[in-house]
Amino acid sequence: MNRNRIAFQGELGANSHEACQAAFPEMDPVPCATFEDAFEAVRSGDCQLGMIPVENSIAGRVADVHHLLPSSGLRIIGEHFKPIHFQLMANPGVRIEDLKSVASMPIALAQCRGVITRLGLTRESVSDTALAARRLSEHPDRTQAAIAPALAARLYGLEILERDIEDTHNNTTRFLIMTADANAPAPAAGVKCVTSFVFRVRNLPAALYKALGGFATNGVNMTKLESYMENAAFTATFFYSEIDGRPEDAPVARAFEELQFFSERFEILGVYPADPYRAQVV
Repeated sequence: MNRNRIAFQGELGANSHEACQAAFPEMDPVPCATFEDAFEAVRSGDCQLGMIPVENSIAGRVADVHHLLPSSGLRIIGEHFKPIHFQLMANPGVRIEDLKSVASMPIALAQCRGVITRLGLTRESVSDTALAARRLSEHPDRTQAAIAPALAARLYGLEILERDIEDTHNNTTRFLIMTADANAPAPAAGVKCVTSFVFRVRNLPAALYKALGGFATNGVNMTKLESYMENAAFTATFFYSEIDGRPEDAPVARAFEELQFFSERFEILGVYPADPYRAQVV
């Protein structure tokens, strides 16, 4: 296992790259074309860790990631919340009045609608914010801008014309930190933790209601519950969930015992320290 590499999905200069730098500045970030590639880079030992976005405060959950988590063979050992800021950038010497179009990924374009409309720019969609910056660097165009993180401007030699142009300034993405190390150390005693798990309820009347009842009666705070289809079946029987606490906590242990009684599948994906950012937004 390479101990000094962390995988992420996207181009160098993307928000996921910035998240890697913020959380693990000592590690070498490794860009991957797809989420599957990022998971495989960790699973194969090419990278020690993976930095995987799972949800955004505006756009919602990241498509496909939760489907990959249970079958990845990886463990969640941490989380990282990253405030998202977008910069309007162009080739050196270009002025705002020269611009006619702007390129970025669709979500970024949507979240910067105000500035784009004010400047009267035509939108061009690409698959990654940093890819828009890289292409503009490789093919200079005085009439085009890119919307990307500040890191992309530094990496690709672009100039930032307007900073923090997102319409909503509390835009935040949550990342999960993944490892293939089955013997990764558990969180230190006394640290506030989150437990992520998946389950599939048994085919019984009110099985979900009964399965979740133990969390309420034992005072366990469930912070996330999401359903997914499995094998193209139109039945929402597969669930991803997160709770406050650890499996060895007595209330959590009792709640899990009741959950498993009404479930045909149950798997803990990770127990990890809660990011301090959670306390800032309560």
